[in-house]
Amino acid sequence: MHAEPLINVMSVDVEDYFQVGAFEHTIRREDWSGWPCRVEANVERILAMFARHGIQATFFTLGWIAERHPGVVRAIVAGGHELASHGYGHQRASALDREQFRQDVSRAKGLLEDLGGVSVAGYRAPSFSIGRDNLWALDILAETGHRYSSSIYPIAHDHYGMPEAPRFPYRPEHCPSLLEMPPTTVSLRGRNLPAAGGGYFRLLPYAASRWLIGRVNRRERRSVMFYFHPWEIDPGQPRVVGAPLKSRLRHYVNLDRMEDKLDRLCRDFRWGRADRVHAADLAT
Repeated sequence: MHAEPLINVMSVDVEDYFQVGAFEHTIRREDWSGWPCRVEANVERILAMFARHGIQATFFTLGWIAERHPGVVRAIVAGGHELASHGYGHQRASALDREQFRQDVSRAKGLLEDLGGVSVAGYRAPSFSIGRDNLWALDILAETGHRYSSSIYPIAHDHYGMPEAPRFPYRPEHCPSLLEMPPTTVSLRGRNLPAAGGGYFRLLPYAASRWLIGRVNRRERRSVMFYFHPWEIDPGQPRVVGAPLKSRLRHYVNLDRMEDKLDRLCRDFRWGRADRVHAADLAT
């Protein structure tokens, strides 16, 4: 008798192409308003894709985007999806002090709740920028009314990561009132390999990603936390001139293939919202 397929978490980090970490030293924050926004149309396409497949997802949304495109927030909520926070201004949590971080997450949560008319329980740090050196950020998230975070990536990476962190949802020892839902990894030969989406999903052949996700579901009987960004389905986005080669490679690789790969992913696995997939963990 076969076990019932698990429901995985589908999540979207709602930000635009000019706000990504890869371009943070090329595009000044004060110049963001001068770049053509494409997030509204891209989120609309994502919502249509999810509707075709009967999927409800979690949208970690920037306050900056919500403030300028309130229709995006309302469309997410109207589609039955979970509205969650990506902070206000896409500043890495590791670049903020305690008070700056508190102001950023409080501002974003308030904006999203006012526009969406729903409670915001979840938060994801830009660039997964909570790790061993700023675990105090989890305490502030709990103090500001968040119930869970998806901000600690248990991998070794040049910009982020905490490889020694647990691979599946857990309550941090120093902050048990908050549930951390890490992006999914596969443990092979003593090393955690990313299996959660993002640039890795665009770079790898679809078969490899399908195998990684399937392995976690079948062998470990655990749900996967998958993520991507609206700009990743937009090969027509303006090209950023002057960005380092490494940043351009990371950002632009396989944009033209992403939507088809996501469509296959939606068909091949079962998907749901973070707050519902992990409802039992949140209730304990």
